[in-house]
Amino acid sequence: MATIKDIANEVGYSVSTVSRVLNHDDSLSVTEETKDKIFAVAERLNYRKKEVHMRIKQIALLYWVTDTEELEDVYFKTMRKALEQCAKERNVELTLYKKEDGIEDVPDTIQGFLAVGSFTEAEHKKLQILSGNGVFIDSAPDPDHYDAVRPDLEWMTRKQIDHLLQQGHRQIGFIGGTFQNPDTMADEMDLREKAFRTYMEKKGILDDQSVLCRRGFSVENGYGLMKKAIAELAVLPSAFVAAADPIAVGMLQALNEEGIAIPGQVSVISINNISVAKYVSPPLTTIHIDLSEVCKTAIDLLLEQILGKRTLSKTVLITGEIVERKSTLTKTTD
Repeated sequence: MATIKDIANEVGYSVSTVSRVLNHDDSLSVTEETKDKIFAVAERLNYRKKEVHMRIKQIALLYWVTDTEELEDVYFKTMRKALEQCAKERNVELTLYKKEDGIEDVPDTIQGFLAVGSFTEAEHKKLQILSGNGVFIDSAPDPDHYDAVRPDLEWMTRKQIDHLLQQGHRQIGFIGGTFQNPDTMADEMDLREKAFRTYMEKKGILDDQSVLCRRGFSVENGYGLMKKAIAELAVLPSAFVAAADPIAVGMLQALNEEGIAIPGQVSVISINNISVAKYVSPPLTTIHIDLSEVCKTAIDLLLEQILGKRTLSKTVLITGEIVERKSTLTKTTD
């Protein structure tokens, strides 16, 4: 098996320099050409092959999320940071392109892309011209051409309902957001609402009046929809499924303002497990999404395409686990 000394002898640099390059030491001042040469030799000599990552340049991170959306939902900021960290660990050089810059700013020299957000049909066609290597994250809009990795939101929604059913709840409402079609700008039903309606109907306990949705997955949206439910529903469900943690935080605020005991009168369960979930009142029961795992999977899929020359597309769904806190409670029979 090749050693660092073998690599150093071939490339003509010191053992120390080779070691620091292979360990991704950012404080080392050497040219990109030197790094590429060292990684290429390490790969060819099969040096610790599972740990050595060839330097992959010209990867576009297409971050089609507005500043407002990122501010309203920390999920996206956490994802972006996780992608940048995972790329660094795998020696992948990312260049960020944002929605407001436009798809035209992405050069045709990219080796591949990672895409977050919603893209128009015209943008999808442009991507097919730019590169055949790409991974969509958090959605799977083009499985015929590209890989995708996303949290399995349908599975998570069923798990939310199952958790509440096991606690004895039968009147279960839903508060969520809608998906905005980037081509028509019209609001469309989100995956979580679809999954909720389908599963609740299968169980024979769907109450359409207790399903409230409108555009946005923000705290403000959750607050407004919960206020609407309190004002308009003759009887509040004993539990609500929230589509995302920011929505759930707004729901808790509205319930607390109205003096409705949580979880004594109304239980709330959500999805994501953002950092604030454990600090709200009461602490939020939610399904943890491992965004680090989502991002690692996305980058590994892209590397399979670029280095492994894989041409068949893959779609990967990642499940989660329930983190039970104080916003849900087993319902007792009066």
